[in-house]
Amino acid sequence: MPYYGYGRSDKKDQPRVPITARLIADMMTVAGANRLLTVDLHQGQIQGFFNIPVDELTAVHLLSGHFLQKHLDNLVVVTDLGFAKRARTFAELMDAPLAIVEKRRIGNQDRTEVLNVIGDVRGKRAIIVDDEIDTAGTLIQIVNALQREGVTELYACATHAVLSDPAVQRIAQSELREVVVSDSIPISPEKRGGKVKVISLAPLIAEAIVRIHRGQSVGALFTSEVHFTQEMLLWDVDNQPDRTPGEGDNGRSGEPATLAPPTRAVDVSGR
Repeated sequence: MPYYGYGRSDKKDQPRVPITARLIADMMTVAGANRLLTVDLHQGQIQGFFNIPVDELTAVHLLSGHFLQKHLDNLVVVTDLGFAKRARTFAELMDAPLAIVEKRRIGNQDRTEVLNVIGDVRGKRAIIVDDEIDTAGTLIQIVNALQREGVTELYACATHAVLSDPAVQRIAQSELREVVVSDSIPISPEKRGGKVKVISLAPLIAEAIVRIHRGQSVGALFTSEVHFTQEMLLWDVDNQPDRTPGEGDNGRSGEPATLAPPTRAVDVSGR
C-alpha cells in the first residue's frame, strides 16, 4: 500500500473526531493481511496501530537524487514540524541547511495557516519538502511566506500527490519552478506535465518486495546503500532486469537482489 489512506486522521485533537487511521489498520488485518509495505506514513507512530509487521519505505532518497542531478547551489531545505525528521535526512543528502515553517490547522477543516519561517532563507534557493500535497493550499502559503523572506528560487517535492482540485491550477500559477512527486497515487495525464514532475516508486517497492521474500534487510536500502537507492530514479526496468546493488556504484558491493517480481501476489481484500 504505497499511500496509506486516512493517514492524517491519526490522533484525536478535537472532540468527536475519529481516529480513522486506526480503523484502516484494523480493516486490513481482519481482511487477512499479515504484513504491510508502505511509503512515508503521515506519522511513523501509525505503525503502532498494527498487530502485524510494518515496513515503511521513504521516497526521500529518490527525491533528493532528482535534485542532486540539477547541481543547484546556495540551497536551503524547508519543511514543517511534522516532516522535520525526514526533511533533516533530505537536507543532509543535499548538503544544505534546514528551515522550519510553523503552521497551525484551522478547526476541523483541511485548512492551515502559516505563521513563521524559522531559519535563514534570505537570498537562497529553497526546496520545500513534505509528505503530501492535497489541494496545495498549504504549499502556496509556504511559497508566499518564503517570498516575503527573500527566497530567490523555489522548488517543491512530496511523496504523495493527491492533487485535489484546484491543486494543479494553484501550482501552475505560483512562483514554483518545479514540483516533484512520486506515483504512490495514480496521477491522471491531465495533471502531469507543466511544473509537475512524476518519479516512479516501482523500482524501490520491487526491491523491497524481493528483499522481504528472500529474508534480506529492507533497512539496508537507506543506510549503506543510499546512493544505490538514489540511482533507482535512473533505472530502466525493462532493459536492466538483473541489476544488483553495487553494479556501477563506485565499486560498492551489496547483497544480490534483482527487480524480478515476487512469485506470489497477496490481495489484502481476501479475494
